[in-house]
Amino acid sequence: MDHVDLNLIQALDALLTENSVTKAAERLHTSAPAMSRTLARLRRAFGDPLLVRAGRDLVPTPRALELRPEVHAVATRARALFTPSTTADPRTTVRTFDLQVDDMLSTTFVPSLIDDLRVQAPGISLRLRPEDLEDTPALREGLVDLEIGVVRPGDPEIRLETLLTETLIGVVRSEHPLARTKTVTPQQFAAADHIVVSRRGRAHGPIDERLAEHGLSRRVVAVVPGVATALFLARETDVVSLAPAHLGRPMLTALGLCTFPIPLVLPPLTVGMAWHPRNHHDRTHQLLRERIRHIMTTAAEPAPPSANRPVGPRQRPARR
Repeated sequence: MDHVDLNLIQALDALLTENSVTKAAERLHTSAPAMSRTLARLRRAFGDPLLVRAGRDLVPTPRALELRPEVHAVATRARALFTPSTTADPRTTVRTFDLQVDDMLSTTFVPSLIDDLRVQAPGISLRLRPEDLEDTPALREGLVDLEIGVVRPGDPEIRLETLLTETLIGVVRSEHPLARTKTVTPQQFAAADHIVVSRRGRAHGPIDERLAEHGLSRRVVAVVPGVATALFLARETDVVSLAPAHLGRPMLTALGLCTFPIPLVLPPLTVGMAWHPRNHHDRTHQLLRERIRHIMTTAAEPAPPSANRPVGPRQRPARR
């Protein structure tokens, strides 16, 4: 095959269909002399004249008649390779995507995504991968199809899209003293016991740096690897936890927790998604990104809970 120009298949299909050099040239948007030279190449390649003169017309040889259906089938399949697929509907495609989701979102955003996909694309299944993959080029190596969360720049070819900007809020149970405080001060915030979320077990972070600017420090009673654990602990004991103001709303409502603005100037969290260019034009991957974008946009709509307002269905009775 090294000496064969596969473009000749397309030309041969046109010649055997039209039985005319001129009409074949018009079909392929080339000149008649160029098509005549192509026919000469085909004759040498097949060792057969293929089309011979009969008066003013050309007629196929027996070898050409033998080749005609097979050449047409090969040319048709070759053209199909370069035609965008319109038969596979991404909404009905059965496919599993590997997602790496920031822990902050795994219990607040993923439930909404699952509910949305069950309606919009029930053939799509999700497989959440561990966050320790973020220390490897998971997107480049194909271990992860999409990364969602506080995405930081990585490999230069990775596509990044900002979805929303989040604000962290304080979270306590209804019996906590801060739940009854109209405006929480930095001193009151620092005086409370805190739960810190850190996959790497770090107790110190931006909040401690901001408190230090006020000459304050806080007591961290526990460091846990996930937001869900922190919120369940906040429901059961008098500790302060943190949660995203918009995306955390469903879980805070389910747990009946109270919220308040953090009395410190903290940098906003930019939530986004990242994917490798190999998936950029994949129609099913595009649909998944569109649904994620829709959910995040909905979550970012204003109407966060007001300060110290319980976001759950009812207050829990005070313990004695």
